[in-house]
Amino acid sequence: MPDTVVIIPTYNEIENIEAIIKAVFSQSENIDILIVDDSSPDLTGLKVKELQEYFPDKLFLETRKDKLGLGTAYIYGFKWALARNYDYIFEMDADFSHDPKDLIKLYRACRIDGADIAIGSRYVTGVNVINWPMSRVLMSYGASKYVRLITGMKIHDTTAGYVCYKRKVLESIDLNTIKFIGYAFQIEMKFKAYLKKFKIIEVPVIFTDRTKGESKLSKGIISEAIFGVISMKIKSLFTK
Repeated sequence: MPDTVVIIPTYNEIENIEAIIKAVFSQSENIDILIVDDSSPDLTGLKVKELQEYFPDKLFLETRKDKLGLGTAYIYGFKWALARNYDYIFEMDADFSHDPKDLIKLYRACRIDGADIAIGSRYVTGVNVINWPMSRVLMSYGASKYVRLITGMKIHDTTAGYVCYKRKVLESIDLNTIKFIGYAFQIEMKFKAYLKKFKIIEVPVIFTDRTKGESKLSKGIISEAIFGVISMKIKSLFTK
């Protein structure tokens, strides 16, 4: 049985889903994929079911009834993976903003270099982002700097969503206590691991904005990240 699973949350990703699944499987025979689909109106889930015939016992689908947010999709996926024998558990977007070719680099950072968490980092060697308007680059880069300042984490890309976790990290975190559901979820997971002193390595990657489908970023998600970080930090001071 493969020791690695890549969790890909989806909502209306019909334009990308087949290509991303095939691209991930092309990287290694040691990878399974779990799609967590929030009942996409464009029938993304149905397409995944069709592809399962070509990837039996490698491609898995969990369908949720409603659009419940990125964070809850990953928590669902983490629990699913922990109930099985996976040692390396990935977060990855469906839209090719995360290059499947970098999966092996993140895996090696954990498997060989001793990381407990490997982050596909856009900012550890400068700003490695393609196809974003400057306003969004500045917002994302500034957000990571802001989170780093407030939390004290020595991580350049605190909002990164391309991540490999060793099993023991997810086992050590009470996933039922994760509060945030948008992109602040990424910050919260890293912060909880940081407080537990797990070894975190940032692996340089190039982030390419989606060319198909629509972005899920919203003002509510941004607000959650900005104000949530402060409350998260304050709470940590009283729970040591």
